[in-house]
Amino acid sequence: MKEATDKTQTTVWPASTPDPSERHLLQGPNARRHELRQAVRIFGECVRGFRALHFVGPCVTVFGSARFDSTHPFYALGEEIGKRLAELGVTVMTGGGPGLMEAVNRGAKMAGGRSVGCNIRLPSEQRPNPYLDRMVEFRYFFVRKLMLLKYSYAFVALPGGFGTLDEIFETLVLIQTGKVQNFPVVLLGTEFWTPLVDLVRERLLHAGTIDPLDVERLTLLDSPSEVATFIRDRVMRDFGFTYGPARPKPRWFLGEWSSSLRPGT
Repeated sequence: MKEATDKTQTTVWPASTPDPSERHLLQGPNARRHELRQAVRIFGECVRGFRALHFVGPCVTVFGSARFDSTHPFYALGEEIGKRLAELGVTVMTGGGPGLMEAVNRGAKMAGGRSVGCNIRLPSEQRPNPYLDRMVEFRYFFVRKLMLLKYSYAFVALPGGFGTLDEIFETLVLIQTGKVQNFPVVLLGTEFWTPLVDLVRERLLHAGTIDPLDVERLTLLDSPSEVATFIRDRVMRDFGFTYGPARPKPRWFLGEWSSSLRPGT
């Protein structure tokens, strides 16, 4: 049945390769010339990301583990949330890797939606998945996380490990401190995420390290359709979204020839 309804067209991206740049950056003081080269490289990576993603929004970013393959029940959950979000008319953005990121991008493609990935160069796990209309690859985690946050108006977390937790809590810190607006943050999978929410409520809140409002920033849901409805209602109510929101127009003198997303661009 899945093969009959799978309308995806895969794109072959080059596999990621290890890059020592971030490790060198974080290992302590280096020669000033080396530090300058690193700063220029980081700036260049930011500019490359801005140019590649300027026209992709509005997006919803979905976080999730790279370690669950297509036989795992969470993979089907990822496909379904990707499909439901694409049906809202938003661009679905992920970390661009395998596992649940692949599932989400695949679901978006199956629904005829726009599918984008921000991949990271790692020694293992993180090769880009083939269900992306546009893929940008980064050396630096912090630049990648900037791109995953910058263009999105809601965030969904599927089950995951340290990387997913890092993305969830960095998003929450930015909302808590007013660096970004109060965007929806949804944890999809009640059984998996309830212990984390209990920790936040019973330990952090009880100890006074966060406020009651901070707990309310996390929404725990089980159904992809509920997640899509919740996000649709929130972004329309709080940010004035309507279907078919205006997107920035390309400027020919900046080399921005088209706002469309095409495989390989």
